[in-house]
Amino acid sequence: MIRLLRLSNFKPFENQLFELKPLTLLCGLNSTGKSSVLQSLLLLRQSYQQGLLIKTGLALNGELVRIGTAQDAFCERAKNESIGFEMLWENHGQAKWHFQYDLNKKEADVLDIATQSVDSEVLKSSLFNEQFHYLQAERIGPRPFNEMSDYQVRRLGQIGTRGEYTAHFLFANGRKPIPIYNLNYPLSKSMDLIDQVEAWMREVSPGTRIKINSNPDMDLIGLQYFYGDSNPCRATNVGFGISYTLPIIVAVMASTPGTLIIIENPEAHLHPKGQSKMGELLALAASCGIQAVIETHSDHVLNGIRLAVHDGKLNPEDVQLHYFQRQEKQGQAFTEVVSPRIDRNGRIDQWPDGFFDEWDKSLEALLEPVGE
Repeated sequence: MIRLLRLSNFKPFENQLFELKPLTLLCGLNSTGKSSVLQSLLLLRQSYQQGLLIKTGLALNGELVRIGTAQDAFCERAKNESIGFEMLWENHGQAKWHFQYDLNKKEADVLDIATQSVDSEVLKSSLFNEQFHYLQAERIGPRPFNEMSDYQVRRLGQIGTRGEYTAHFLFANGRKPIPIYNLNYPLSKSMDLIDQVEAWMREVSPGTRIKINSNPDMDLIGLQYFYGDSNPCRATNVGFGISYTLPIIVAVMASTPGTLIIIENPEAHLHPKGQSKMGELLALAASCGIQAVIETHSDHVLNGIRLAVHDGKLNPEDVQLHYFQRQEKQGQAFTEVVSPRIDRNGRIDQWPDGFFDEWDKSLEALLEPVGE
């Protein structure tokens, strides 16, 4: 697992160290740098996949993330002309990459390597191998048919950054047992992936069952949902919450220990109970050897994790919170990162202004007597 990440001169961060745990939550105001942390990891992976990272440089645009140009990636407050990523892994493997920012090549979309020091085992880690899933904020919504890809699903074991191959993945792997026994949902019919996914889906939407319709001649595959003895419903008739949630549950339940999962906004389109259950599922995954790095705006996701800690399902030392807030100094805006801690009771040691406190502020305002 990745334990430390240092960003130098990358987007809003002149020099920022992040501690990562089995479950890391990034939260805070919009445009404060949460996505930039995820992008740093994705940039390294996509540069490696493009065959550039080892000898050439950093690919700013690709299938995982599109930053734009070198100027878009460079921190305005930088005191030297390089962008740096430094990382430490649980097994003490280390990697340091520094990429050259050339003022004459501000529109370039590949940054040349300036210096690098990479332990040999680092490139075998989940950040670079097939034990990896990334689900972006804009996932596939309800649609009659979804894409099929034998290469992505059967060879690489991927469900797509938008969850576009989730239906095909379930079709190909639904009757295989989940790799991690301790993720077993106790009321599920079996250890098979499809039964485990359905069981967790019912936590989000009670009674949900899944039917997969394959049309391999057209490279299309469809999903239908039904509830109890009702007739199957088209995916387009069950709403965004189901289609946005399904890829997350599939990614978690299909993962082996050591997998790295990066998810943006797991709460999207979910009601509060579903968001809390999503937090619980991610906590259970982290307790079973999966590393999850999550960007969220949901206090319900956070509370689901806190409850899992309180109930002894996850060690509080395995949770890392990072809250991003914008500060201003000498007329220049910068991001400050505060890192509250969760104790064994699920309680948080500090609540900086803006850290999931909007409900309390609204309640205090509502309790104020109305003027005559």
